[in-house]
Amino acid sequence: MAVIPDGYLDLLNKKVTFANVATVMKDGSPQVTPVWFDYTGGKIRINTARGRVKARTLKEGVRVAISIMDPENPYRYIQVRGRVASVTENGANAHIDSLARKYLGKDKYPFSQPGEVRVLYEIEPTSAQAMG
Repeated sequence: MAVIPDGYLDLLNKKVTFANVATVMKDGSPQVTPVWFDYTGGKIRINTARGRVKARTLKEGVRVAISIMDPENPYRYIQVRGRVASVTENGANAHIDSLARKYLGKDKYPFSQPGEVRVLYEIEPTSAQAMG
């Protein structure tokens, strides 16, 4: 597992930052999505609903790239490359609620749709480059 430089850990676990997650579509074209995330146990965790593009491109073992920019200084950022270590629906609803607390200050994710199935992805970093 790659070591995130200590001087950039604040972008993963202290500041409220967004991650831009890059994946590859079936046709080989790139796809990038800004997402909420958290960082725990050395892994970046993101969440989506079944049926969305991320749910179609993020499978266990797939490689991804993530860019996280400092909201106070856009010239300071970290790029993390890694692989999807796990994909599960277990705990995904609680995870999206915890992200709603972080990003919206709300105890419950307010954008759920009827019948929506949440999915939790853990991404294991394999390399990291920082700037700024």
